[in-house]
Amino acid sequence: MAELYLFGAVVTSWCQPQGSDVLYVRPDVIFDGVKPISGGVPHCFPRFGPSADMQQHGFARNCTWKVVDSHADINPDYPEPAVLLQLQDNDYTRSMWNYSFKAVYEVTLRSDRLKVELRVLNTGGKEFDFTTALHSYFGVADASSPAVNVKGLKGKSYLDKVPDANQPVEKVETHDVISFGKGLVDSVYLDTEAETLLDVGTGCSVSVENTRGFSDTVVWNPHETLKPEGVWKEFVCVESAQVSKPVVLGPGDEWLGEVNISVFDH
Repeated sequence: MAELYLFGAVVTSWCQPQGSDVLYVRPDVIFDGVKPISGGVPHCFPRFGPSADMQQHGFARNCTWKVVDSHADINPDYPEPAVLLQLQDNDYTRSMWNYSFKAVYEVTLRSDRLKVELRVLNTGGKEFDFTTALHSYFGVADASSPAVNVKGLKGKSYLDKVPDANQPVEKVETHDVISFGKGLVDSVYLDTEAETLLDVGTGCSVSVENTRGFSDTVVWNPHETLKPEGVWKEFVCVESAQVSKPVVLGPGDEWLGEVNISVFDH
């Protein structure tokens, strides 16, 4: 079972058959159709991070998307319900980013995974570039414990945004696992392998597979910088991103990113 909000096109819940939710929504979220939803799988588009010309992480998470299609396989043995959402340029988006575009987001609930696809099409007459990410929040047992960690990034170059988010420091990851008990973690890993694993501390791991389009992986946990106190222990973000190399689309061109999220026992 999954839950999806049209405001921001955010998947806020994806439950396993036994009822446990893989995703996490912060307790301070206000579902008022104004403030972006902090939790689930929010969009960062057409900018990731701080920007001089628009709000942090862009406008896609501040817009109401529309449903353009939905379907499910009629064979009950292979049900794969899916919904297709769309966002097009409008007066609000052009006030910040004066380009014509169409973003199409498909969410498919498969028996063993959550599959999401983001397609961006340049529908105008001039070239544009963008960065993007799926800012996925995953529930964990206790992020302060070393049992909660991220694997698969050793040896990768990354931008450490902790000292200064606007001027991150490039480093190389030397650890086999990334844990979260010592302080804020805000890192953009560049040109990563397709799969990154998050051990949630319950004997299960979440696999985040950047199947196509997304070349980078962001790992974030706010530690004690986030209020209310202790909330940071309840989640870790492992984000599929295209940040290091902005996507450039000429008139009529399109870009496609696909992510598959699955859960398995150790």
